[in-house]
Parts: sequence; structure tokens; C-alpha cells
Amino acid sequence: MTLFEEAGYVGLTPGWPDDPETVAEAREHPEVFAGKESARSPTTRGDNPPPGSEASDHRPFLRGLLTMILAGRGLATASVAISPAPFRGVLPLRSRTADSQRRPPQPANWNRAVPLSYEQFRYSFANAVGEDEAKELYLGYSVPPRRSALPGSVANLNPWSEAKVDSTNPERGPMLIVSADSDHTVPWAIANAAYKKQKRNKGATEIVKMPGRGHALTIDAGWREVAEKALEFVKRFA
Repeated sequence: MTLFEEAGYVGLTPGWPDDPETVAEAREHPEVFAGKESARSPTTRGDNPPPGSEASDHRPFLRGLLTMILAGRGLATASVAISPAPFRGVLPLRSRTADSQRRPPQPANWNRAVPLSYEQFRYSFANAVGEDEAKELYLGYSVPPRRSALPGSVANLNPWSEAKVDSTNPERGPMLIVSADSDHTVPWAIANAAYKKQKRNKGATEIVKMPGRGHALTIDAGWREVAEKALEFVKRFA
């Protein structure tokens, strides 16, 4: 946010209304995350307008599947989707994503928030950094995940899946997809498949693969390279 604000943008970091304030609180109360899906957030469901939308018509949304959902509704001047989870119509299955957590998605955990062990986090997120940094990231950022892996895995089999994106909306605006070449959670095959669907849009659609990076590319020591790549793209259109 500081990087974007220094470039003249207003920084907004909307989250879930009832998310804990700290990582420590999140770990103490994993039940807060239970039963939640990214695609079912208040903003993407349409219950609430995206925070800040009343203040400006120029609002790039950054990060993942939510970015694509919001951009598909014509709510972004430009958007950057970083390691986006698959949406309905993206054909590569998430078997590698399930494997990245060293366990398949369990229907029994549908309404539970089960924290990742350090080993699971290391493989899923921090596989491209050293051991010391991986431990720092785990302690500093890892919280019980929302109910996301299973819906993403079966989006193409579930006609009611909310993991769907309108990639053809002419108001979608320019979009950049950022992928990490060593990402175990959202491998290149998934990111590239999303790009192939999105590039049918009349808006500019680009994809970049960050070398030597894993799924922790937005929080590890190389985060600035990713942020600057996003900023360069946004500056061209917003």
C-alpha cells in the first residue's frame, strides 16, 4: 500500500468484516474462518459495494480470484490477479493444489478451518525461500485457511459454484495475471489457463511469470519486485 500511495494512489485494504486483527488472534480462534469461501465474501456476493467505490471511479483491485470476479463485474479501471485460484471454466484440475497441502480436500472439513502445519506451509507457500525465511513467514502470516480448496477443485463439476468469473464483460478493463514459476499452490498451468480465457476479452490481457518464486511471492523478501510489476501495469491504464 505504501508503494502505491507514494505513486499517487489511494490505498485501500478491504478484508472480511469479522476477521481477527492479528495473526495470533486468528490462530487462537480458527472457528472465525470456518465455513467461509473467498467467492462468498460480502463484496463478491454483492451484499456490500467494494470499499472505497463511493470515493472514486478509478480503483484497481489487486490479488487473485476475487480480483477477477470484481473486474468481471466492471468494477476495476485496471486489475492485477496474483496467483489466481481457478474459476469455473479453467480446465486444469487442482490436484497439484491439493497435493501442495499434502492432503486432499476433505468434505469432512467443509465447515472447519484447519491450520496448515509448518511442513504444509513450507511446501504450499514458502518452497522457493530459505528455511529461516520460511519459518518467519509461517509465524508472521499463516492463519487457518478459509473453505477454498474444495470449491476451487470442483468448480467445473458444480453448476452452482460461486467460483465463476465473467471474462467476456467488455467493461472488465485491462488485466495482468502474475504467476510464480515454482508455485505449488497455483501452478503455471492454472494461471495460464485463466489467461487464455481472459485474453478473449476486448480489454488488454497480459501474463507474466516471476522466476524463482513460490506462492509466497507477495509476502516474502522479493515482494517489491511483484508490487512494482503490478504498479507498472496499473500506471499504463489507471
